[in-house]
Amino acid sequence: MLNRRIFIGASLTAWFGLLTACSSGGDQPQLTVGSKEFTEQYILGNMYEIALDNAGFDAEYKVLASSNENHEALLNGEIDLYPEYTGTALLSIFNLEFDPGQTADQVYDTVEEAYNAEGLAILEPTSFNNTYALMMTQERADELDVKTVSDLSTKAGELKLGTDREFPTRADGLVGLQEVYGGFNFDDVVVLDAGLLYAGLEENEIDVTTGYGTDGQIDAFDLVVLEDDKGFWPPYPVVPVVRQEVLDEHPEIADVLNPIAALLDSETMQQLNWEVAGNSREPDEVAREFLETNGLL
Repeated sequence: MLNRRIFIGASLTAWFGLLTACSSGGDQPQLTVGSKEFTEQYILGNMYEIALDNAGFDAEYKVLASSNENHEALLNGEIDLYPEYTGTALLSIFNLEFDPGQTADQVYDTVEEAYNAEGLAILEPTSFNNTYALMMTQERADELDVKTVSDLSTKAGELKLGTDREFPTRADGLVGLQEVYGGFNFDDVVVLDAGLLYAGLEENEIDVTTGYGTDGQIDAFDLVVLEDDKGFWPPYPVVPVVRQEVLDEHPEIADVLNPIAALLDSETMQQLNWEVAGNSREPDEVAREFLETNGLL
């Protein structure tokens, strides 16, 4: 559990007063919320948009494909904020090194400094850790006696990996795994839409897939998450990344988004992801229901 989470509950009345003040009088300030293109990001992007609209902003939500595209869109003012993972920022955006001894708070501090140097700010992190993970069906893992990432690295030549389009070239993806673990020369690497990766495992079209620590399919499909025995992946809590000039003009953005982060632990995020990926509900519906249930609308 991260120590940076702030306690909001003592002043709901004051917070709702802030929302009323924000939404009264004058033209609504416009904000553009971005996100990447997978289930969890759709949910978070919709949460941000809905909560900010409720707080008196005229928020628009748009999906961009990758971390780097969202980052560039922030820098050029195409979007004003989006949800990012501190581990992704560390390795893939700023190309910094991760020491397995670094704590989540230390990673947060490092990326906060890097963002600040580019005129960007980050808000409070979630407590969940949506780390990259390598997964197999229990049957296939037992058949090959694969329990750890090291085990997989030596047997990859016999296997087909299904993954998203970023993983093969990311520093915290296949390139980094090959450097740290060695091996990882898969017989085939198939890039699939995120929604098809778990189906590929279930239908034996792929042997291994990449996923995230908060994916609802892990429990639903009883998958084996391979142990990262060399501590390759850093912590991946989510933080809203906001253009500093926008936050300076509208500091109430933090008062709207920080309470959301405070409620998002691993179990909650897994459940929300499964509502969309497993129960075929729309991300905006799931996001709104969460905010309403928790008194944030």
